[in-house]
Amino acid sequence: MKKLGILLASILLLAVITACGADEETQALSEDKLKIGVTAGPHEEIMEKVKEIAAKDGLEIEIEVISDYVTPNTALAEGDLDVNSYQHKPFLDQMNEDRDLNLVEVATTVNFPMGIYSEDISDVSELKEGDKVGLPNDPTNGARALILFEQAGLITLKEGAGVTASVKDIEDNKLGLEFIELEAAQIPRQLGELTAAAINTNYAMEAGYVPTEDSIFIEPKDSPWVNLIAVRAENKDDAVLDKLIKAYHSDEVKEFVENNFEGSVVTSW
Repeated sequence: MKKLGILLASILLLAVITACGADEETQALSEDKLKIGVTAGPHEEIMEKVKEIAAKDGLEIEIEVISDYVTPNTALAEGDLDVNSYQHKPFLDQMNEDRDLNLVEVATTVNFPMGIYSEDISDVSELKEGDKVGLPNDPTNGARALILFEQAGLITLKEGAGVTASVKDIEDNKLGLEFIELEAAQIPRQLGELTAAAINTNYAMEAGYVPTEDSIFIEPKDSPWVNLIAVRAENKDDAVLDKLIKAYHSDEVKEFVENNFEGSVVTSW
């Protein structure tokens, strides 16, 4: 009889634990409050405007500013954030694959044309043999920088390299440029040690650059690297996200972007 009681108690405990685990896995987001991760700079500034608009619709937004490109996704996956807004789809896809995450896009936001910057030269044609050129060390932004270098006529990439390109895919480097891979957020601070570098617009603007004026070469405005709002897959249909997207895609936010970023940030809607 005692053994039977222990067995029944064990079964009951297991059922409770399993039920709790299932609840955690499928827990819906709050209907009136979201914690959103962004990177410093334009993403932060735009989200502050979104926060203002969303409040009128009864949605409270808490903004968590993060200084690197990895933490917003890992924190979202671990449940420390409800949403993030800072990345384009190739980067999200790569992180999902590399870190076995299950994050999905629910809306597009803005595009930040990547530019090439220099403290020493005013045109890419002034680069000389053996000059050091910086680029982000994460796979997707690194590939984006290499495509930008190819567009600028500095290199030729192997056919088909596309958004997975790495420095190993450089087929022709006529000037023998030395490519230095660095943490994206650090490149503006280390620009003085390089002849030129590809810098993501949010980090360039954070460092005081105006991309349309200060870059020596810049992506076309119709670049496909549009940024997005990401959530955990189990939350993609939560009703609160409709409020967030409505606020982000509002005329007020579009006007804010157009008036404050001088064409360096382009809305997707």
